[in-house]
Amino acid sequence: MEEMEEELKCPVCGSLYREPIILPCSHNICLACARNILVLTPDAESPQSSRASGSGVSDYDYLDLDKMSLYSEADSGYGSYGGFASVPTTPCQKSPNGVRVFPPTVPPPPPQHHLLLHPGSLPPIPRNSCITCPQCHRSLILDDRGLRGFPKNRVLEGVVDRYQQSKAAALRCQLCEKSPKEATVMCEQCDVFYCDPCRLRCHPPRGPLAKHHLVPPAQGRVTRRLSPRKISTCTEHELENHSMYCVQCKIPVCYQCLEEGKHSSHEVKALGAMWKLHKGQLSLALNILSDRAKEAKEFLVQLRNMVQQIQENSVEFEACLVAQCDALIDALNRRKAQLLSRVNKEHEHKLKVVRDQISHCTVKLRQTTGLMEYCLEVIKENDPSGFLQISDTLIRRVHMTENQWGKATLTPRMTTDFDLTLDSGPLLQTIHQLDFVQMKVPSPVPATPILQLEECCTHNNSATLSWKQPPLSTVQVDGYILELDDGNGGQFREVYVGKETMCTVDGLHFNSTYSSRVKAFNKSGVGQYSKTLVMQTAEIAWFTFDPSSAHPDIIFSNDNLTVTCNSYDDRVVLGNTGFSRGVHYWELSVDRYDNHPDPAFGVARADVLKDVMLGKDDKAWAMYVDNNRSWFMHNNSHTNRTDGGISKGTTVGVLLDLAHGTLTFSVNDEQQGPIAFDSMEGLFLPAISLNRNVQVTLHTGLPIPEFYTARSPEPPSSVC
Repeated sequence: MEEMEEELKCPVCGSLYREPIILPCSHNICLACARNILVLTPDAESPQSSRASGSGVSDYDYLDLDKMSLYSEADSGYGSYGGFASVPTTPCQKSPNGVRVFPPTVPPPPPQHHLLLHPGSLPPIPRNSCITCPQCHRSLILDDRGLRGFPKNRVLEGVVDRYQQSKAAALRCQLCEKSPKEATVMCEQCDVFYCDPCRLRCHPPRGPLAKHHLVPPAQGRVTRRLSPRKISTCTEHELENHSMYCVQCKIPVCYQCLEEGKHSSHEVKALGAMWKLHKGQLSLALNILSDRAKEAKEFLVQLRNMVQQIQENSVEFEACLVAQCDALIDALNRRKAQLLSRVNKEHEHKLKVVRDQISHCTVKLRQTTGLMEYCLEVIKENDPSGFLQISDTLIRRVHMTENQWGKATLTPRMTTDFDLTLDSGPLLQTIHQLDFVQMKVPSPVPATPILQLEECCTHNNSATLSWKQPPLSTVQVDGYILELDDGNGGQFREVYVGKETMCTVDGLHFNSTYSSRVKAFNKSGVGQYSKTLVMQTAEIAWFTFDPSSAHPDIIFSNDNLTVTCNSYDDRVVLGNTGFSRGVHYWELSVDRYDNHPDPAFGVARADVLKDVMLGKDDKAWAMYVDNNRSWFMHNNSHTNRTDGGISKGTTVGVLLDLAHGTLTFSVNDEQQGPIAFDSMEGLFLPAISLNRNVQVTLHTGLPIPEFYTARSPEPPSSVC
């Protein structure tokens, strides 16, 4: 019975239940603990006193009032007794067993010496007191009956009593002559405790004694000492005993409840019949649970045996693994020595070439310096005829020496870089793929998957791939690894790992060529890659507005291509496709324009503010325009006021050129102002903001406008 002790502990005091009562949420609590956690509701206590009552507690955390709906009667599915109502939650702290406990804030009643309380009676409960369950945090206001309105859990109280009695002392055999041994059974018919030797000698399981019922000593003591069952009284009518069971409310009731109370129209059944029915249901459930417990015990024995076996196998396997890794390290060290030898040879060669060039240049520099000094001395002579005799020769020698110091002479014959590149990639990949296979019972790795080309396709910037195992393959497959490159001929990367044989990859670049491949794996290892499939994403983007990310005030129609708003404030709506590469152009036609509003058009990040004009934060780049002029706006900075507005029937164009990192706008096929923004990098979503006075329709899949191709000196090769 020791395993049952946690079921018998109060969530507030952490001790065994004393006079437990049942809360409407079906949880139990000691009667004294219930009084300790009572709090006053705002109707009976001023805000100042509420704060004062909790001012001494610094570590309480307050539950959010909005979360109380989680514990309301409508949400929880269980009803409450008459006179109780949900109230806001109260400060809570941790009880000894880890459950949240709500502290008392009810001030102690002032001493009244002229009132005499009956010994053992409790002071009256203040009006408008409430109690919060420490386990589910459901709060209830007490009615005039106070805690007497909650039924006592007499069954739990009886279980606690029997548990305490069983823990008191070990029972001894009543038939041992000397030094009575600990009893192992009790006969309910004989009312005698036996040890095993005395039971075999004095109470053999044969003859008339075979029909006697033997029980464990603790159960026998409880049976012997069990007092007559108390009669349960109704909580609504304290003078009446429970006689029937309300099926709808699932509680015992008295005849007055059926005549006058709220149970008069409910279905009721005899208390004894329902008692037997529920006991039978509980016994059946316990039999099933007992079978599970027996299986669990056998499973625990199996696990304990596995612990010893695992420890033995681990020592053996670790020794084998260390030996294999040491062999690999030795091979790598030998190869390292060979490579270092080659590096040293290259090092000596480079030094020899550079030193030879240093020696050669030193000799030439010495000769050049000598010639220069000689010429300077000749220039100092004052004999014209003697100077002219040798001047032509000296001039030729100077020019010849100068020519010898040409570019080739002053260029190093050897670079400082080592032209040796160690190709360690395959080895590193092999080391990273180094893994365990089934050593004792080898099994093959999966066969190479086959790509089903008829089911592979692309749509906009998404790619769908499908594959299957070869028809004659019988090797078990645990999963697949799908890899794609970066759309620019780069390295492959994993995009899916799982058991499915079809995968759709979203968020790819437009107008890009992706290579894909797939391989299978199981416990033995990873199989070979399939053939590489090359897929081309769409050149031109077709997209709509995205209802899932839009502000709730946005109204969608025309298959999410037309939007307006039901608010006078600006609201943001994004497109359902993002762009991070290429050139993209789309248009928005103004279907309705009343009272001269100023809608904004542009691009934004996914986390842009949705309840302000586009461009007010640093997550959006926009042009907002009225009926006369327009401005560019980013991070609430307004620039480039331009004449020319919009009206009903106007077409606004947005051109996002991520090849050059620019954003440009147009009105009725004419560029509106200069390039609005540059240095555009990252992922952008089409975006607009509008109010109820504007309605626009989106047009996508359009070619580059003429004003842009005519302006750009290097027009993009395609629109994506």
